[in-house]
Amino acid sequence: MEESITILEAIKRDFACGEIDIRTYSPLALAYIGDAVFDLVIRTVVVERGNTSANKLHNKTVTYVNARVQARMIEALMDELTGEEQTVYKRGRNAKSYTTAKNATVIEYRKATGFEALCGYLYLTGKQERMLLLIRRAVELVGMTL
Repeated sequence: MEESITILEAIKRDFACGEIDIRTYSPLALAYIGDAVFDLVIRTVVVERGNTSANKLHNKTVTYVNARVQARMIEALMDELTGEEQTVYKRGRNAKSYTTAKNATVIEYRKATGFEALCGYLYLTGKQERMLLLIRRAVELVGMTL
């Protein structure tokens, strides 16, 4: 029987990625991968909830994958984060970014970047279960339904 591995483990194996010291990664690098992972989680849920046109799927997805909502999510989650998770979030939030969101304030954009950094950190450290739990909890706390 084949042993089950995570997508991260498979990527590392198949593309000969070495082990990394996550502490050496910039918070914006963590946010970069975290943005993609968060987007993939939301897109997966949206597609699994109903086969419809790509435009409708996209419109549903962007109600969750945007700086304003992500800022609300992390604000709602703060009391549930471990000390380590809060530190990662704050590093992402405080990182000097040279871009801004078109439909959010600078403060919302920075909070969203922190949220994405946390998602990236949890993903790259193999804590996908925790990441999914926090995303699911965030959706609940902001009163949204996927």
